[in-house]
Amino acid sequence: MQSMSRKGNCLDNAMMENFFGIMKSELLYPNTFRNMDHFKQELRKYIEYYNNDRIKLRLNGMSPVQYRTHNAVLS
Repeated sequence: MQSMSRKGNCLDNAMMENFFGIMKSELLYPNTFRNMDHFKQELRKYIEYYNNDRIKLRLNGMSPVQYRTHNAVLS
């Protein structure tokens, strides 16, 4: 699908392109899905995992939830 950003502004899509690349390598390529409904179910679980449990080095080795909780305690 064509981007809706201004001409020549590729940075608008950088975050989503990064997510899609990670999602493909962690979910799509290593697995086989029975049908589209099975894929959608697994994708929902993956997005939940990605947003809440996945360890990220740029967050000092914490999941996003742990990082937000840690920073809230420090504030």
